[in-house]
Amino acid sequence: MQNDYAVSGHWSGEFSEAKLSEWAKSLRRQLRAARVSFGLVFMTPHYFGLAPQILEVLRVHAEIPLLLGCSSGSLVIDAREIEEGAGIVLSLIALPGAEVRGLHFTQEQVEEANGPTYWHLETGLTAEQVNGWLVFADPFHLDAEAWLRGWNEAYPMKPIQGGLAGGDSSQRNCQLYLDGEVFDNGGVAIALGGDVELLSVISQGCTPIGETWTITKAEQNFIHEIGNRPAYEVLAETFTRLPADQQQRTRGNLLIGLVVNEYLEDFHRGDFLVRNILGGDPKSGSLAVGALPRQGQTVQFQRRDAAAATEDMNELLDRLSSRLASRKIYGGCLCNCNGRGHRLFGHPNHDAGLIQEKLGPFPLTGFFCNGEIGPVGPNNFLHGYTASLALFTGKA
Repeated sequence: MQNDYAVSGHWSGEFSEAKLSEWAKSLRRQLRAARVSFGLVFMTPHYFGLAPQILEVLRVHAEIPLLLGCSSGSLVIDAREIEEGAGIVLSLIALPGAEVRGLHFTQEQVEEANGPTYWHLETGLTAEQVNGWLVFADPFHLDAEAWLRGWNEAYPMKPIQGGLAGGDSSQRNCQLYLDGEVFDNGGVAIALGGDVELLSVISQGCTPIGETWTITKAEQNFIHEIGNRPAYEVLAETFTRLPADQQQRTRGNLLIGLVVNEYLEDFHRGDFLVRNILGGDPKSGSLAVGALPRQGQTVQFQRRDAAAATEDMNELLDRLSSRLASRKIYGGCLCNCNGRGHRLFGHPNHDAGLIQEKLGPFPLTGFFCNGEIGPVGPNNFLHGYTASLALFTGKA
């Protein structure tokens, strides 16, 4: 697919330098812009041993000054989600007035970091120079939660989007790509600045159930009281008040959403950080959750299933569409959880197809992740079962 600012393509053949060169050249010819700002490339582990050669061919023949990407077993191209035998997907993106910079960071840097100034020096970028980040990281050796905490402090209110690479889970390895280099650890990132911004859809695949509540007693990852009542009691009551058909759909799919920005007047879909309920004790009335809740925080229970995920994605895309009237979408990157796709929805192309239906057509590439990165409220988080869509747009 192509527009005036981006073009995307899919390669599924065996490696042939001559054929891959011609494919890269043909993609470049389709892009009307005089200069490529950067390229995104994602490829399956089938090409692990050939990755350096492939990157060099693409960089030279598609005339890519900055190339970023990673490995994954399943890839996204335009309206398609290719979950088996995917090959290589590549997009070339030209962003008018953009300032872009690529970098690689490591677990050692995460451990050494001692505040925002550390990351400003390591990246060569202050918060004022960055409108947003696109990041692909190693799920096996990088402490992604610690890294995100550091970058949330160093680049406050800036969207950080992307995902954790796929690869060979049995061998705990993956690949990250930056220009012609192949890394097996850390993360690779592009900083976007200038006249370009990142707009996001973070669809966590849930629909709210029941009403919103306030946590009145919490400790570490335990919620003891909600609305001055035992938390377990509130959860049980919320469940039993659901209609019988919804109870059936909710059983085994119950989570909790925690509001990140309490300064909002009303709370809607997308304002909650969704996390697992790890367990509950009817005797003590406490719930254990996969987060660190705080007293005074607003919560709402959530249901996650295929219908809820479809409802969530539709509503969030509709909401974003209304904001895009004065903006141009140059291209996009979709980082989708491995637990979505046909495994969740029963058929392929669900998320990519909805995105093109609601916002497209525009060139889109991406991959299926071992964890998704994206903002909820003012901060960025590591998610699961989520579709993280990053759109490259002009400023409003």
